Amino acid sequence: MSDVKMPRRSWQLVGCILMMMAIANLQYAWTLFTVPLSETLGVKLSDVQIAFTLFILFETWLVPFEGYLIDRFGVRGVVSVGALMVGAAWIGAGMATTVGGLYLWYSVGGVGAGAVYGACMGLALKWFPDHRGLAAGLTAGAYGFGTALTVLPIQKMIASSGYHSAFIVFGIIQGLLVLAIVQFARSPEPGWKPAGWSPSLKVSASQSQVSYTPLQMVKSPVFYLMYFMMGMVAFGGLIVTAQLKPIARAFHLDTGVFLWGMSALSLALILDRILNGLTRPFWGWVSDHIGRYNAMAIAFAVQGGGIIALTYFIDRPVWFVVLTGFTFFSWGEIFSLFPAAIADVFGPKYATTNYGIQYTSKGLASIFAGWGAAFFMQMYGSWTPVFWAAVVCDLLAAALAFFAMKPIVAARLARAREAAPAQAELAGVHARP
Repeated sequence: MSDVKMPRRSWQLVGCILMMMAIANLQYAWTLFTVPLSETLGVKLSDVQIAFTLFILFETWLVPFEGYLIDRFGVRGVVSVGALMVGAAWIGAGMATTVGGLYLWYSVGGVGAGAVYGACMGLALKWFPDHRGLAAGLTAGAYGFGTALTVLPIQKMIASSGYHSAFIVFGIIQGLLVLAIVQFARSPEPGWKPAGWSPSLKVSASQSQVSYTPLQMVKSPVFYLMYFMMGMVAFGGLIVTAQLKPIARAFHLDTGVFLWGMSALSLALILDRILNGLTRPFWGWVSDHIGRYNAMAIAFAVQGGGIIALTYFIDRPVWFVVLTGFTFFSWGEIFSLFPAAIADVFGPKYATTNYGIQYTSKGLASIFAGWGAAFFMQMYGSWTPVFWAAVVCDLLAAALAFFAMKPIVAARLARAREAAPAQAELAGVHARP
């Protein structure tokens, strides 16, 4: 096995971070377009939010297939096609004159973004077996942080030139960036390890030394418990992601000057994206030190508490900014903790495809957080029932992480370690002439 020194894998991680930043607007800047789209197309908010749901569904549910293509044919070709789709999606959305056209182009964007997201996460997990949580966190964090740099330019372009121009201009920029960067991407050779590194006893005890195929993984009850937990926590975060501008508008926080010449909504959008980026490497690093499931339990419970506070203080500009930021800081970590956990439990060889399957839970959550949340708000005339549903999901996921996942995974890995010597001896017997 050839060895690759740290600078090379570090540059691979930088490339993943830049590509994730380039596709982040498709999800995290979406809320800026919802109101003007609703007004221009003459449809209800819940109708517009179907585009967001379709984007998340196509972004997530095709990742397992895209991961298979990446594992089989390599990163560059698959992600190059994804880059073209990312660019075309926003250009097409900017030119769409019907809600059906919007649905079509945002679905295309979901396919492209999923290819980029799955490839970047898989590369990070494979290049950094020694810092799996942190690497996954930095990569996923770029997806959360990316829009912090573009929120104000997009918002200003929408105000001055219309949302059509914002879609088209930034669509071209985002697609070309990904297309250029992916030409330098490559995967490590199978079985590659960093020079001089071998798993410590602590790491060996928490990571599977056997790589399970996607088919083997989906036969495991542990996978379905992880899938259920990730979907519940994703629900709360996606509500705030998709509905932040409509929520702010309901409380008159999207206009006027709150601080530094910005409205409460504008400031919240920037702070939320920064914290959404920071949370992923932070909780990934924490989980490397205190364990994945301890970190999950703490973060999920914190998010539940933050949303409870948001329901009571959402009409106050300062608390709106602070608590929406707090919500992002305590939900974005699922995109570093769960990919690391999937690789821990089911091994690194099929990490791209296996996490791609896990990632579809976000698509399931988007149905309830996009169209579903807008529909129930219209039905009840309030966001409060939606917030309380998210609180229940967060607290249940926290309890499952600590009281179910932690002991179940520990027992599973212990059984695997005990079985390993016997399996090795049996293989040796079969190998004798």
